[in-house]
Amino acid sequence: RILLMPGTKEIRMKIRSVQNTRKITKAMEMVAASKMRKAQERMRHARPYGEKIRNVAAHISHANPEYRHPFLVDRDSVKRVGIIVITTDKGLCGALNTNLLRLVLAQYKEWQAQGEEIEVCALGNKGFGFMQRLGAKIVSHAVQLGDRPQMEKLIGAVKVMLDGYTADRFDRLVLAYTRFINTMKQEPVVEQLLPLAGERLGAPESVWDYLYEPEARAVLDQVMTRYIEALIFQAVSENMASEQSARMVAMKAAPDNAATLSDELTLVYNKNRQAAITKELSEI
Repeated sequence: RILLMPGTKEIRMKIRSVQNTRKITKAMEMVAASKMRKAQERMRHARPYGEKIRNVAAHISHANPEYRHPFLVDRDSVKRVGIIVITTDKGLCGALNTNLLRLVLAQYKEWQAQGEEIEVCALGNKGFGFMQRLGAKIVSHAVQLGDRPQMEKLIGAVKVMLDGYTADRFDRLVLAYTRFINTMKQEPVVEQLLPLAGERLGAPESVWDYLYEPEARAVLDQVMTRYIEALIFQAVSENMASEQSARMVAMKAAPDNAATLSDELTLVYNKNRQAAITKELSEI
C-alpha cells in the first residue's frame, strides 16, 4: 500500500500523523500507569473487608439452621438466569472487554439452546452496548462508573437483580467480570453468585452461637445482602485494576508499533525521494 503512494508529500503527512499518535499513546501509557497503581491499591484494600464479611456470612448460615435464607437454598429447576456483566466504560485497553464478552456470549448461547430465559444487568458502557446489540433483555444498567468504584452508583442496578432472585424472577444469578492476576495477566471469569455455593461461602472451622436482635430473619437478610454487594463491589474493583493494567500494556505497545511504522515510512520516503532525484538527473 505504501509503495503505491503517488508522492513524497503524502508519505510525509503519514509520518507526521504516526508521530503525533505516538506522542498521544505515550502520554496515555503514563496516565494509565499512575491510575493502575491506585486501582490496585483500592482493590487490595477492599479484599480484607470482603473476606471478613464472607467469614461472618459463613458462620451465620451454619449457626441458624431453622431459618434458611433464600440466597442459600438451591432451586429444584433452573429455567431462568440472571447475569451481571461488568465491563469498562472506555476502550483502548486491548482485548480486555472482547475476551470477557466472548466468554459471556458463548454462555448466553448455551443457555438459549437449553431454552432458558436470560435477564441482564450491565455495569459499564462496553457491556451495555454489546448486550443492546445482542438484543438481550436488559433489566438494569449502570454506566460512567469513573476511575474508582462507588457503591451508590452500583446499588440500584444490583438491587434489581437481587430482588429478581428473591421474587423468583430467575433461579440463578451469575457474575461475569475480569479478575486481576497481575499487571500482565487478567482473566475473564463467569461464576455463580446465587444461590451461594458451598465453596464460595466456605465452612467455618468452629460454629459460633448468636443471639439475634430483633430476629434471625432480619439479621440474615441484611448480612446476606451486604455480602453479595461486597462480592460485586470487589468484582468491580478487580475489573478496574484489570482495565488500567491492560490499558497501560496496550499503550506501551502502541508507541513501539508507531516507531516501527515511522521507520518503515521514512525508508519508503527516502527511496521515493532518491528515485525522483535520479530521474531528474537522468533527464538532465
